[in-house]
Order: sequence, then C-alpha cells, then structure tokens
Amino acid sequence: MKYYFPFGETVHPLIQQDRSPKKVFVLGVYASAVHARWKKENIIVSAAIAVASEPRIFWDGNQQEASEIISRIRIPEEMGVLEPAGSHLNGPSAKVLDDHILAPLGFKRNDAWLCDLLPETRLNRHQLDVIEKKYAPQAKIYGLNDVTIPKRPSTFCDKSRCAEIVSELEESKAELLVLLGDIPIRQFLNRVAEVKFKNLKEYVDLYGYGNSSQIVINDKVYKVLPLTHPRQIGKLGTHIKKWHKLHCDWENRQ
Repeated sequence: MKYYFPFGETVHPLIQQDRSPKKVFVLGVYASAVHARWKKENIIVSAAIAVASEPRIFWDGNQQEASEIISRIRIPEEMGVLEPAGSHLNGPSAKVLDDHILAPLGFKRNDAWLCDLLPETRLNRHQLDVIEKKYAPQAKIYGLNDVTIPKRPSTFCDKSRCAEIVSELEESKAELLVLLGDIPIRQFLNRVAEVKFKNLKEYVDLYGYGNSSQIVINDKVYKVLPLTHPRQIGKLGTHIKKWHKLHCDWENRQ
C-alpha cells in the first residue's frame, strides 16, 4: 500500500545503502522525513511540514539536497510556495548520531550500519495538527491528495520485522550493537535475546550508562550498548535533563 505526503510525494522505506561489512550496527526507532517551510504571500503557513521521505537513512539535513527535493514538488500557485525548513528542522538526529554517538566511540558514518525498527516515516502529533488544520482544508479547495501516512504507532516492530533486523545485523558483520533509547530495547532486543533488563534505566542500574555488555543473538555473541535517544542527547524539543546529563558525562569520559 502506498502512503502519500502532503502535496503528493509517496513514502518509501529508508534502509542501509552501503552493504559492506561495518564495525557498529545502530538501531533507531522510525524514519524521519524532509520538512519544508510553507509560505503564502510571505506569511508562514507552517514552519515545518513533512513533504517527502529522506534521501537516505539518518539523513543529515543537507540544505542543498533539501532544496533539490522540495523544488520537485509542485503546488498550486494559490497555495503559496515551499522552501527548505530551518536547518535545525531537517536531520537533527543524524547530526547527534555523527557528533555525539559515533565520534565519541571512535567511528565515522562509513563505519556504521544504520537501521530503524520501522523503516518508513509516520506522523507525530505536530504533523497531524499541521495536516488537519492547515493542509487538509486547502487540499479540498485545490483538489490535492489526502495524506494517508499512518500516525506514529505504539508498536514499531513485530516478530517478522525482528527477524529482518537480525538478518541485517548478521549481514553487517558488526560486533557492536548500539540501541537508541527504550523502544529498541523493548521491541527488538527483548524479543531476540535473553537479557536482564527491559529498558534503559534497568540497563544503567546494572552496567552504568555508556558501558557495553555481552549478549547472544542467534548463537552469536555481540557487545550491546544501549544509549539514550538522540532527542535527549541533542535536547531536541521535549527532553529529560537526566538522560542528557548522563550522555554528556559519558562523552566527556571518552
């Protein structure tokens, strides 16, 4: 089934493109999107409306790429124009990944195999509000498509998807598995390995923040390193000070 963004772009899954052996496997939650600033008569209708799938997994928000992607989207002149959203609104998690997770571990992006529990984007509460209040009324007037992307779910990973991720992990040849936040622990790791913890807090209580431990998946031993979500690390919107501080302390020790 195809899902459609505002203004007609289709959703496509974001998966690891470089399939050569890697040193670290990073597992996030779900894919993000390219965000545009929507303006009409020099008035901002929306500072950040999701309009297309990112060009690659954990995209860094490159402004030139954003401009090229957004320039291909045609909207009725009466609805205004689209331009790249602010640089902090595209690719913030990728910047955190590169600078505050991979770099302290001694890795570069090409050392990492990147994966999400859900490889397609979903609509969070903010995007739902933009679509319902700003886009949908205009779309009816000008005959544009309905937005069919599902809202952000509570379950991102089922048994079948877990098996796909394990297959990717094995293909990657990585010996270190980095998990970003509670959800990959609960919905992936707890289904494929026997561990003594169910969330990041329990892991930190057992091993300390930023310390790896050993796990077994499909009879293969890996080091696992659960870290807090990039949202906490980069203070991206609502965040918990405790997790931000713990991660900063860990970075300073590297």
